Amino acid sequence: MKKYLAEILGTFAVVFCGTGAIIINQHTNGAITHVGVSITFGFIVMAMIYALGNISGAHLNPAVTIAFTLAKKFKLNQVAPYIVSQLVGAFLASLVLKYLFPENEILGATLPSGSASQSFILEFILTFFLMLVIINVATGSKEQGMFAGLAIGSTVLLEAMFAGPICGASMNPARSLAPAIVSGHTEHLWIYLVATIAGAALAIPTWKFLNQKDK
Repeated sequence: MKKYLAEILGTFAVVFCGTGAIIINQHTNGAITHVGVSITFGFIVMAMIYALGNISGAHLNPAVTIAFTLAKKFKLNQVAPYIVSQLVGAFLASLVLKYLFPENEILGATLPSGSASQSFILEFILTFFLMLVIINVATGSKEQGMFAGLAIGSTVLLEAMFAGPICGASMNPARSLAPAIVSGHTEHLWIYLVATIAGAALAIPTWKFLNQKDK
């Protein structure tokens, strides 16, 4: 239960702070700025890894949990409870933000600014590289150690910085699902569920190939 609670709390923090920054940026006519939103996402991910990594591994992301399972670094019977915990945390965050900012229309949901295919490809590539970083710095399925949080948080910040204006730079099905459902804007949700999971999954065979020992 400690692991599940840690995933709830960690994912709540990521969605609350990250999408909260987007909402507050809209309400203050850009006081936070896009750069500020990117930094918020990167720093909250980094903080939660350092705070909760030794308890649950701080996956905070269904795509990461699925990818760790494909890499045989995470038990199959723990996948469903972890994903449910992550979704609970994300939905609680979006519901709190809905209560705090009832007039906000999209609640920080990820929506393409261009074509669906453009955002799909971007999300696929972004999540691929994020997972490649995670799988190389994580210990087992646990994201911990002196540099793991810094490396993963910096990757989130970097990718949100340059790709956020186009696709939203979700890289996380839970982060996109909760605000989309709570706000009612589900029209492009499939992009952020399929592309992120596929990108994270492809990172695993790539990681295995790069790290296999030559005969």
